[in-house]
Amino acid sequence: MNPRVTDLLLGAGIVLGVALVIAADWQQQVAQSPWAYLFALGFGAAMVWRRQAPRVVLALTVLGIFAYYALDYPPIGIALPAVAALYSCAEQRHTLVAVVGGSVLTAVSAFFRVREGLPTTYLASYEVITNVALIAAAVALGVSVRLRREARQQAERIADLTAEAAVQQVRTRAQAERVQLARDLHDVIGHTLSVVSVHAHVAEEAIGVDDGAARRALQQVQQVIGPAMRDLRGTVRLLRSDTDLDAPVTTDPPGLAGLPALAAALREVGIAVELEQRVPEGGLSVPIEAAAYRIVQEALTNVLRHAAATTVRVHVRLAGDRLRIEVRDDGRGSAAPAGHGIAGMVERARLLGGTVIAGSQTGGGYAVSADLPARLGP
Repeated sequence: MNPRVTDLLLGAGIVLGVALVIAADWQQQVAQSPWAYLFALGFGAAMVWRRQAPRVVLALTVLGIFAYYALDYPPIGIALPAVAALYSCAEQRHTLVAVVGGSVLTAVSAFFRVREGLPTTYLASYEVITNVALIAAAVALGVSVRLRREARQQAERIADLTAEAAVQQVRTRAQAERVQLARDLHDVIGHTLSVVSVHAHVAEEAIGVDDGAARRALQQVQQVIGPAMRDLRGTVRLLRSDTDLDAPVTTDPPGLAGLPALAAALREVGIAVELEQRVPEGGLSVPIEAAAYRIVQEALTNVLRHAAATTVRVHVRLAGDRLRIEVRDDGRGSAAPAGHGIAGMVERARLLGGTVIAGSQTGGGYAVSADLPARLGP
């Protein structure tokens, strides 16, 4: 309901209630006066401002009650005219003001009733208790309504913050997936260009000398370029997509089944590759298997680019709940750079709860060792 309508109804109820009490003065202690009803109207009209100035409304109500009785109008009690003002103060976070206002009303009323000769026993056992009960009920109701409203508002704020946090988490995850796609793009391009470069040199040297070898080298280039271009187009399309970030970006991740193809590509350029896989099917989480493939791919790409190696050994094995990866070559070792590729491997492993160590070996050659969890935690 509209708050303004609520205030008008509350004010009308106060006017009607006080007016009925005035009209029903059965004791007829004083003569009926039409001016008494103006006080009833004033008590009700004050409710229009009860939200904007609850303390002022309570003060005016208390003073109005004192003025009403000072003019010797028919008794209307003290709680009835003030109950709405007390409730409003408590509802608007002014509980102490409401308690003080109610206490002042009760104390002043009791004082003058005693002066009028009302028996103290009657006053203590009936009138004071009745007034205190009504005032306490009004204040308690106001506090209860305020607490329920604040609890509802707090729940709504928590719901909004939770929804906002969930949206932000989804966006962060989507962004992380796009970063992962970009990293995969780097791996694919780096490996493909390395293989193409090597085969192109082979073809260049074989033209006119061994045309069969030149054709085989160019065929290898075509075989490598085709899948790489498909991956490149798909990844770039996803990275440049303007679709909603809330929709997670997914691609079919490579797995350990792709390692033999990587090894074959190096063998075609004259590098002996010893590949040993001891990982049962289904033994790894999909992200772990994809990361393992990318780590081996980057390590072999570095062998092609920088190592000048003749032999490389790739060992991938599952030891308990850990995946161990070792890629060792017999190349220059110290000449192998720790650039973006190595940094990418280290970061990829760290995000999955693993480690990557890369460096030269004693006696020559370069080694990449990775330790990853077999499965991601819940």
